[in-house]
Amino acid sequence: MRRPAARDVGGRSRKDETAPSRGRFINTGNGPTLQPIDIGHSDYMALIDPDTAFWSLVRKDQVGKVLSEGKLLGDYRRKADAFAAEMRKLRFGLKPSAVYFNPTERCNLDCRYCYIPSEMRRHGRHMSRERLMEAMARLDSYFEATLPKTMRPQIVFHGAEPLLNREAVFAAIEAYRERFLFGIQTNATTLDEEAVSFLTDRGVSLGLSLDAASPAVAQRTRRTWDGKGVFDTVVKAMRRLRGYENWSVICTVTKENLRHLDSLVDFFHAEEVPTCLLNIVRCTLPPSRAIKPGDAEAARYFLGALERSHELYRKTGRKLVVANFANILLAIVAPAARRLMCDISPCGGGRCFFALAPNGDLFPCSEFIGIPRFKGGNLFQDDLGDVLKSEAFRQVTERKIEAIDPCGRCAIRHFCGSPCPAEAHEMNGGMSRTGAFCEFYEEQVRYAFRLIADDRYGDFLWDGWDKGMKDTFIAAS
Repeated sequence: MRRPAARDVGGRSRKDETAPSRGRFINTGNGPTLQPIDIGHSDYMALIDPDTAFWSLVRKDQVGKVLSEGKLLGDYRRKADAFAAEMRKLRFGLKPSAVYFNPTERCNLDCRYCYIPSEMRRHGRHMSRERLMEAMARLDSYFEATLPKTMRPQIVFHGAEPLLNREAVFAAIEAYRERFLFGIQTNATTLDEEAVSFLTDRGVSLGLSLDAASPAVAQRTRRTWDGKGVFDTVVKAMRRLRGYENWSVICTVTKENLRHLDSLVDFFHAEEVPTCLLNIVRCTLPPSRAIKPGDAEAARYFLGALERSHELYRKTGRKLVVANFANILLAIVAPAARRLMCDISPCGGGRCFFALAPNGDLFPCSEFIGIPRFKGGNLFQDDLGDVLKSEAFRQVTERKIEAIDPCGRCAIRHFCGSPCPAEAHEMNGGMSRTGAFCEFYEEQVRYAFRLIADDRYGDFLWDGWDKGMKDTFIAAS
């Protein structure tokens, strides 16, 4: 973890001890090179080592002195090897511990930005209860052999709409509740009282979807096959979950709802949503590109929504954590503590998690379901270890930001990761290309550094986020 106070020169913390490093030269091209970055703050700018994601905030009128005297570089040099090792482990040393499990191809909604082909969602098939239980047994055996005994893997029933195959999903949760942590991402249209009772009694993590605070705006992107909105149904489900800690709401940000994010934050806060995600639309398939907002406009309204969430927190004392931005903050202050793996390269697809289709086909991530060339094998026919090493998976797990232009020269490359490989491949023509957005992520990082400089960043993170962590680098100004 890296956690400077507002007026420190720099800092870094993490969960484990740093090891002594070998000697290095400073400012000769053979050692750490700190790049000065304008973060849009009146007093501070950032110095960043892009290779290790080390950073320091320095007063603008002290930058020359800090670099010329060399104390910061000297202090950092002694820990640079350990910081580099930390990033290598985070990027290349993790094992899969989660599965995005699609128990059905079907969905009762026709959302404009869905990454699953419409024909599959409209006429697809369910995984039978027997087949689903067989899949769970195979996954249980795999994780038992590959993960530490103290670590429980995670199953997130995903979609399409997983609760259309509710009986089979609930049977799996009941049978394996002591072996796995479970989550469900649902459009909430079938999340009735009985379902809520079953899932909350078993501590299942629930993610609902809603794109606006009004039915008219929400219906622009999320609607049934006959064009009807589902706003009222989703709000009823949200209210059934009030008081439950383990739930969130995802909003997909498009040009259709971008200007309404402030009112959505107000609505979520009033409805006592503990965590939300304001996820920028993924542009993997052509329909979603038609509602893609511009980077600058997206950043402006997104950061405005974050500020609105902070105003509400200051007014009421109750947080609405915007989880995808909180993850950017964690990528800066505590890289190994980040909860999502989309904003690092390689991303989590195929190396921290993988996706399972209803017929048993395996993909690096749900974004790739519907793109046959990224099928790595089949759970019922192939060895899972071999699938993870397949060419289809290696296209994703070997996508390094250093090989992407201009990302390989970017100072914040380990805070962004040039997401998403699926949209980079499908929209821009290859894994070595950027994703659909760049400036949008850049502005988030600048904003995050401004929050750190002003010592406000903790207001945007979960309470207790730094439990068990300790400072490993603090250099006073």
